[in-house]
Amino acid sequence: MNKILVIDDDAAINELIKINLQLFGYDVITASDGIKGFALVKQEKPDLVILDVMMPEVDGYTVAKRIRENPDTKSLPILMLTALGMVGDKVKGFDIGVDDYLVKPFEMEELRVRVRALLKRNHSIPESLATKEILTVGDITLIPETYSVKIGEKTAKLTPIEYDILNLLVQNHENMVSSSKFLQEIWGYSPNDDVETIRVHIRHLRTKIKKISNNKEYIETIYGGGYRLLPCGKEKTGPLK
Repeated sequence: MNKILVIDDDAAINELIKINLQLFGYDVITASDGIKGFALVKQEKPDLVILDVMMPEVDGYTVAKRIRENPDTKSLPILMLTALGMVGDKVKGFDIGVDDYLVKPFEMEELRVRVRALLKRNHSIPESLATKEILTVGDITLIPETYSVKIGEKTAKLTPIEYDILNLLVQNHENMVSSSKFLQEIWGYSPNDDVETIRVHIRHLRTKIKKISNNKEYIETIYGGGYRLLPCGKEKTGPLK
């Protein structure tokens, strides 16, 4: 039975989520603030954390950062709940390493779909993404133990999601990877789900690569289709999309 930890200072939301997920066979525990929540992460070792952003004393971003910095919990799936829906807020969460983002108010069915997808991804990662070997294609070397990418002599630390995105591009180097394939392979969503999530992660991934690659472009946008890896890169000739 999968164990899920819900961290939200709203007792009504905690109870609502708990009751609904228990109906689908999950073991659910709750915490009313970030301090108690992080303590339960270490004590209970949940399979997934559902985390609110706006909490007193210690907010959700801080809890997520602590989870990612702890070697024992760095790969723990995190679903962030927030009343904030701006792209900038998503970028902040994704930069810390949040796996998915759900804006309040939301339907319980949507929450269950997201939970199921994250648990499936965590326990049933496609074989192409589960390899622990160091991978090198062109200028790019992926280091799975540290979720890092190396270009030349410089290395950039990635979030688990960013690493999986780049890994999928490396596995399909010089071929286009569609937005729907990203959603299916990495998040387990249907092709019709939110492609903005992909755009945000790609944009952030490009920023990190740019800092270690002398401004070369390694991820090409195929408009109307998806993205393609350029293993040896090319000089940037215009703004990246």
